[in-house]
Amino acid sequence: MVVCAENQTKGRGQRASRWFSEPGKNLTFSVVLRHKTMSASSLFPLSQAVSMGVFEVLREVSEQIFVKWPNDFVHQGMGKVGGMLIENSIVGQQVDYSVVGIGINVNQRDFPFPGATSLQLITGSQFDLGSLLERLLPSIERCCFLLINSETTVIRENYLRHLFRFREMAWFDDGVPFMGRIVDVEADGQLVIEKQNGERCRYSVKTIKFL
Repeated sequence: MVVCAENQTKGRGQRASRWFSEPGKNLTFSVVLRHKTMSASSLFPLSQAVSMGVFEVLREVSEQIFVKWPNDFVHQGMGKVGGMLIENSIVGQQVDYSVVGIGINVNQRDFPFPGATSLQLITGSQFDLGSLLERLLPSIERCCFLLINSETTVIRENYLRHLFRFREMAWFDDGVPFMGRIVDVEADGQLVIEKQNGERCRYSVKTIKFL
C-alpha cells in the first residue's frame, strides 16, 4: 500500500527531526511493507534496501547524489535532497510490518533553512511528481526483493559504494571536532569512523555530526 500527501504539515525525520515541504512541490509518501518472515535484526538491512531503491532513481538525475548515513540523500556541494524514516511493528522477535516514510525535494526552490536543495535546483528542470513516483516504487520493490532473497551482501556493498564521504578524510563532531574517515556501517546500523590516530569508533544516530 502506498499513501501520498500533496501537503505534509507534520513531517518527521530521525529522532523527531522536522521535515518541511512546500505544498504540491515535492514527493512525500509512505509505503507499507508487510513481512512474512523478517527478524528484528534485519531492520537496518531493510533501511539499506529501501535507501538503494530511492537512490538508484535519484542517481539517474545527478551523479553527484549520494546516500548519507543513515538514510538521507544528499547532493555533494548543494545539500540534502531527501530522506526517509521507517517505523516498524514488532511482535516478539519478528517484524510484522513496516511503514516507510519518504520525502524528496523535487520542485521546491526556496527553503526555510540552510543545507537543503531540490531536483529542480540541481538540474534547472521541473519534474512531474507522478512520473517520478512511478519510477521510484518499482525500484524500491526490486531492492526489497534482494532482502527477501537474503542477498544482504549485495545490498550492503551497493550502500557502501554510494555512501557519502565513504573512506574520505573529513571533519566530524562527536562532542569534539575531529578528522576521520568512514570505514564501515555495521549490521545494526552503527557508523564506524577511523580517526587520524587509527582509533575506530562506533556511532549510533544523532551521536555524530558531519561538519
